[in-house]
Amino acid sequence: MIVSHNELVTAVNKAFLGLRRCCGEADVIANMVADLQLVGLNGVGHFNKAVPFLANEKDSPVTLVKPTQDKIEVDMGGASLVCHLPSVIDYAVEQMVKVKILTIHVSNCHNRWLAYSELVKLSAKGLACKAQWSNGSDRRKTLYVLNKGCVFPELYQSDERSEDHVSEAYVNVHDMTIELSVSNFAFPSPSILGYQQIDSASLRNTYVNAWREGIQVDDAEWKKLKQAATVFLVENSEVSAKGAGELVV
Repeated sequence: MIVSHNELVTAVNKAFLGLRRCCGEADVIANMVADLQLVGLNGVGHFNKAVPFLANEKDSPVTLVKPTQDKIEVDMGGASLVCHLPSVIDYAVEQMVKVKILTIHVSNCHNRWLAYSELVKLSAKGLACKAQWSNGSDRRKTLYVLNKGCVFPELYQSDERSEDHVSEAYVNVHDMTIELSVSNFAFPSPSILGYQQIDSASLRNTYVNAWREGIQVDDAEWKKLKQAATVFLVENSEVSAKGAGELVV
């Protein structure tokens, strides 16, 4: 089905607020989902998959250490990264004043596709970004490269798990490695890696069409999101009928 950007953001916002969490900002997370959906990468589906984690995980800050000047290690303790990645990225950008390249290793996290939105913002800050992870469900490897001045990244994804190409970054399927640099990254050859490429032009075309014609969302995923959003609604009562800003005596 086709939905507007406002409908999508509102639904995600309500669904997240309904979880009544302390960590995470509903408006930021809603835009993380919308940005991924706008380029055709199933942001709604990834958020729906994140909801059970968000509902059951420990609602507390994550552990962050900086063992060296050019490395940050974050242990999310099995949490979805949507609540914590924006703060981690903000901290990392501040550290880039001292170094030319910085590696962020995020361990024990879920829903890494939803990092897309936060990573895209780095280009406007004059930084290049490379991220890689292995999907926990099917072990397909994903590589994300966004250089300075670019609006849309180049994405590479393996057809299936290949032991020949498993690197240290993929030892744990619930980890993610993000590299920030003041210099651009070289683009790998998909054929050499054995990856399929989703190029930036394709993402851009989907994005433009979504703003022009509406955002395409799978019917079943939209229904699931709307059901999650209704959790935030409350039944009419004598108090609620008086209005949110009215003085009750």
